[in-house]
Amino acid sequence: MSLSEWLALLINGLASASTLFLLAAGLSLIFGVTRIVNFAHGSFYMLGLYTAYTMAERLGSTVLGFWGAVLVAAVAVGVLGALVEMLLLRRLYKVPELFQLLATFALVLVLRDAALWLWGSEDLLGPRAPGLSGSVELFGSKLPSYDLLLIFVGPAMLLALTLLMSRTRFGRLIRASTQDREMVGALGVNQKVLFTAVFALGSFLAGLGGAMQLPREPASLFLDLQALGDAFVVVVVGGMGSIPGAFLAAIIIAGAKAVCTGLGTMSIAGIDVNFSKLTLVVEFLIMAAVLVVRPWGLLGRPAASSRQSSAGETPLERANTSFKVTTALVAVALIAIATLGQQMPYAPVLMTDILIAALFVVSLHFIAGPGGLHTFGHAAYFGIGAYGAAFLLKSAGLPMEASLLLGPVFAGLAAVVFGWFSVRLSGVYFAMLTLAFAQIVWSVVFQWEDVTGGSNGMTGIWPSDWLADKTHYYLLTLVIAAFAAWLLRKMLFSPFGYALRAARDSVLRSEAIGIDTKAVQWTAFILSGLVCGYAGALFAFSKGSISPETISVGRSFDGIVMIMLGGINTIAGPVVGAAVFTWLQDLAARTFEYWRAAIGITILLLVLLFPEGIIGTLKRFFAERERRPAAAPPPSPPIVPARTDAALPPNGAAAS
Repeated sequence: MSLSEWLALLINGLASASTLFLLAAGLSLIFGVTRIVNFAHGSFYMLGLYTAYTMAERLGSTVLGFWGAVLVAAVAVGVLGALVEMLLLRRLYKVPELFQLLATFALVLVLRDAALWLWGSEDLLGPRAPGLSGSVELFGSKLPSYDLLLIFVGPAMLLALTLLMSRTRFGRLIRASTQDREMVGALGVNQKVLFTAVFALGSFLAGLGGAMQLPREPASLFLDLQALGDAFVVVVVGGMGSIPGAFLAAIIIAGAKAVCTGLGTMSIAGIDVNFSKLTLVVEFLIMAAVLVVRPWGLLGRPAASSRQSSAGETPLERANTSFKVTTALVAVALIAIATLGQQMPYAPVLMTDILIAALFVVSLHFIAGPGGLHTFGHAAYFGIGAYGAAFLLKSAGLPMEASLLLGPVFAGLAAVVFGWFSVRLSGVYFAMLTLAFAQIVWSVVFQWEDVTGGSNGMTGIWPSDWLADKTHYYLLTLVIAAFAAWLLRKMLFSPFGYALRAARDSVLRSEAIGIDTKAVQWTAFILSGLVCGYAGALFAFSKGSISPETISVGRSFDGIVMIMLGGINTIAGPVVGAAVFTWLQDLAARTFEYWRAAIGITILLLVLLFPEGIIGTLKRFFAERERRPAAAPPPSPPIVPARTDAALPPNGAAAS
């Protein structure tokens, strides 16, 4: 490429870096102060772009109208963020972080369907900025004037935020809360007002970033998760809570994408490498490399320990008689469903989907509940198992039975590699590294067309003739899912399971008594990935096809929702949550146009009213009934002996 072409790519990359910085700075501020990983941050970015489009139409195509639309959109999103914090998140600051993640993910579903209702499903491209619609010739290359403006927006906002943090009381409170928010509260600072103001500021920045993309990018319903992924990467690479780190990371990532685009296809050691395709995954490669070397980011600091004592996990209980009887009745009912294939043809299909979802979520709960390892990338092993079975069937020519048995081994091998790096981190850094690995897998599957079929996926993945009947395949799925769930349950109550829970509750104490915590967690990670691979293989043969959508981030989040819906501190909870969620999703998708919003509202009500989940709430209800003392009978009146004449004093005698 010529120098002018490289310059054009660099200008475009720096313009994108400014937008990335605005988006990531807001997320970094919110996390630094409130400690909430806000999944709805990408939705605020999306709403900023949609609102700017609407306001630009209302205010006209003048300079004042365009920039007024951008400002109004950013302010409107900031107000919405303040309302979300006051009405919802304020109730969740003291609950475990998974409930916070679940609530903000539910907001993503609600806000996406709200955008669908207001603006429709078509992409909307906004007007060009008046006075900046042309280009500037520099070194023989024409560069868009608006992109040149955006280059200066990022540094200007960095300067403004730096002055805010260093020269104002509000900024000093933000910095203090980022380092030790418990001490800030102990000093008498009104944390409610502070948290609301910070959440509004972060949402304003996200809305501003979206609104300023009006001439460059169409408003789309899928921008929320895409923008969220970009923001997470920038924040984690730069360091959670670090504004300068977010700016540096935005420049690095945008520059890396520009370089990959410019290199195109190159021959390295006789092998043609298409660097342009790396633009889909280069940011996650950078994030994975940074987290492995420096887990707290380029300019971040290791997380300070909280002074508040966190609530311990509820210990798992062995199966009692009631549980065994209930399990037996459920097993009989599941087998009886196979007889309904003639009268209700859809029943075996739906139940197969429920069992596959249950197997997926049981494998996730194995490390997220007893293991305490909250992953955002569990769908990677689901997809690898599905593609592994499909590859063995279509390319290697193995029979369906052998493909189903051996395909998930690929998922187990991937878990060996990814787990070795992941278990060395904890908390949100562990979750983000697993997300990075999942996105890398998705990118490989999406672009390796010769093997995976690319975006079209793989078709013709059907079971053998003896399993062609949906009822027969349902029974096979029931056997495999039941066996895997039983095996994982047995392991939880083995010495390995107790060591896994000990590592979750206290790493220092576990290592002090000789437990190799990392080896235990790594082993659990591998087992979880292998079982998840079998869920993916069963899914591929049940649908007859597989596509990159199987490895999407949304499927991983669905698994977290299922666990919380049933109850993370129970064994049966994830299974019940998977059944209820899959049934609700199937029913809502076939009944309501805005089914995502319906599911999101249901999740929000669950988080606010029944945080223990379905099974956890039922257990608490029955436990309280058992502890409640039986009503005591009313006390009987005292027995007074009858008064006789002998007890009376003699006539005329003085009373003693």
